[in-house]
Amino acid sequence: MDFLYLKALHIIFVVTWFSGMFYLCRLFIYNREALDKPYNERQILQSQFIIMIKRLLFGITLPSAILTIFFGVCILFSYGTIPSWLIIKLVLVFLLVIYHLSLHLIYQQHKKGVFKYSSDQLRIWNEIPTIFLVAIIMLVVVKQNISVVYGIIGLVLFVIILMSTIKIYKAIRRK
Repeated sequence: MDFLYLKALHIIFVVTWFSGMFYLCRLFIYNREALDKPYNERQILQSQFIIMIKRLLFGITLPSAILTIFFGVCILFSYGTIPSWLIIKLVLVFLLVIYHLSLHLIYQQHKKGVFKYSSDQLRIWNEIPTIFLVAIIMLVVVKQNISVVYGIIGLVLFVIILMSTIKIYKAIRRK
């Protein structure tokens, strides 16, 4: 298969994978917040959220992750040697897979009616893939032109801004 087709398919499945992860965490938040509803409403909402989460996780997010990795490996084999920026990207993707597995664990807990995290904690957890997305895109686009020091400083500043935004949103929401 042509390299550009592999790259296009890889990007398409990266987008669907990330979309699924973002929406999964939102559904976890809504499912958790349903605990505050009256019993009948809570039962209806939570049973519907579990169905939605299961379909999203197993119908879109997991297949997209598998296809992202598959096409990524195909692209990897097209390189003669592995550039240093790609090694860093592979480490970030590995950490992203661990994050994805954590979403599966949260789903398993919610399915059993176990809610270990508050909706505020889940909101913060929902921002983790944003950090990975920014880091990976910057790395792939800028490649060797990025300074590791400036890259880390930029990522730390981005995380600080992101967390500050969450705190501001929380304060506005509480009013």
